[in-house]
Amino acid sequence: MRTYLFIILLATSSILVAQTKTKKKDSLPDGWKSKGLAELLFSQSAFNKEWQGGGTSNIAGNFNISWDLNYKRNKLAWDTRLTSILGLAATKDQKFVRKTTDRLELNSLVGSRINKSNWYYSGVFNFRTQMAPGYEFFDRNVLDEEGEIINTVQDRREITDAFSPAYIQAGPGILWKKSNDFTVNLAPATSRLIFVHSKFTRVDESDPEAVAAYEPFFGVEANENTRFELGSSLSVYYKEELFENVVFENTLNLYADYLEKVKNVDLDYTLNVAMQVNKYVTTNLALQLIYDENAVSGLQVREVLGVGLKYAFLEWKS
Repeated sequence: MRTYLFIILLATSSILVAQTKTKKKDSLPDGWKSKGLAELLFSQSAFNKEWQGGGTSNIAGNFNISWDLNYKRNKLAWDTRLTSILGLAATKDQKFVRKTTDRLELNSLVGSRINKSNWYYSGVFNFRTQMAPGYEFFDRNVLDEEGEIINTVQDRREITDAFSPAYIQAGPGILWKKSNDFTVNLAPATSRLIFVHSKFTRVDESDPEAVAAYEPFFGVEANENTRFELGSSLSVYYKEELFENVVFENTLNLYADYLEKVKNVDLDYTLNVAMQVNKYVTTNLALQLIYDENAVSGLQVREVLGVGLKYAFLEWKS
C-alpha cells in the first residue's frame, strides 16, 4: 500500500505543481528544435598517512550526455530524447574501479493533436539498457595445500553485462502535452521485451538440483534470453526553472504487467536539479528511485551530488 501511495504522490505532485505555472506558452512553434548537453561531474578526496581524522583517498566522476530532438507540424508532434550516463569511482584501498551509475536510454513519443486541445493520440517507444558490466564485490580467502588461510584478496563476480539486461517498450496511447517541458502519456496496451545474455540463464537441464535452484534473471527463465510482457504504462516528464538558474527536471515511468503479478507496478523516477554557476560550470543533484521485482525485491535508490563542467552542442531550430 505504501508503494502505491508513493507512486500516486509522485505523479500527482508533478501535475499539480506544473499547473500553477503560467510562464509556458500553450502553443508551440512549428518546425525542428534540437539541443544537446554534455556534463562532466567530478569529486576527489585525499588524505596523507599522518591524517588522524579518518578517511580514504578516492576519486569519482560522472559523464553525462543528453540530446533532445523535437518536431511539430500542424497536428503532429514528435519528441525524442537520448540519455547516456556513466559514473566510475576509485578508492585507494580497493583493488577494482567500481561503477557508480550506468544508463543508456532512448525515448521517442509521437502524437497527433485532437482538435485544438492539449490532447494527442500517441505512440511511445522506449529502449533502456547499460553500457558496461556490473559486478558484485567480495573478499576471497587464499588457501595453502593443507587448507589453511594464508591470505585474503579482493575479488568480483559479474552479475550484469553491457546490453544485459536491455528493455524495449512500445505501445499506443493518449498524450497530454502542455509544452516540450511538460508531458503526460498513458499507454494502456504496451508491450515490453526484456533481453539478457544467455550466459546468465544457462542451466544444465539434466541436473534437477540446478534447475530447482535457478532464479529468473530479470524475469527471464532458464535457458532463455528474452521475456515478453504486455501491460499499461504511464510516463510523466516535467521540467521547470523554479528559481533563477535552478532547473528541476522530473521523469516518472510506471509499468504494470497484465500477464503476471498485475498488482506489482514497476517504478522508475528520476529528479535532476541543475544549479547553474555560469555558462560552463554547474552543480547537479540527481536522485533516482527504481522498483522492479524482476531485478530485486526492494526499492533501489541512487543519489549523486557533484560540481562539474557543462557544454551545449547540436543546438538549432528550423
